[in-house]
Amino acid sequence: MSEPVGSKRLVVGAHYGLRDWMSQRATATLMALFTVVLLVQMLLPGPLGYDKWAGIFAAQWMKVLTFVVIVSLAWHAWVGVRDIWMDYVKPVGLRLVLQVGALVWLVGCAGWALQVLWRL
Repeated sequence: MSEPVGSKRLVVGAHYGLRDWMSQRATATLMALFTVVLLVQMLLPGPLGYDKWAGIFAAQWMKVLTFVVIVSLAWHAWVGVRDIWMDYVKPVGLRLVLQVGALVWLVGCAGWALQVLWRL
């Protein structure tokens, strides 16, 4: 006699569910709002050149907002890349190497952005 379907399913892969879905939507929304803020500032009167671009990012609130968006972008990318590795790379050792590599790359990019924003 067979068991009912679903009573003892083996869940593998990147099935983190609602938490990851919500984090992807939240980070995407934050990035979209940042894009609107940036576009509004770029469309203000005056020639679009280095001085205006530097002026947009001179304010401390814009630096903080930009860094928050960069961290959000890194988290958004991490969730997506992690899910890809978990779904399509079956050898555990290779998957671990790819995940660590992606994580190191994303943290490095966020650190570099911190240096650029605050000229450290």
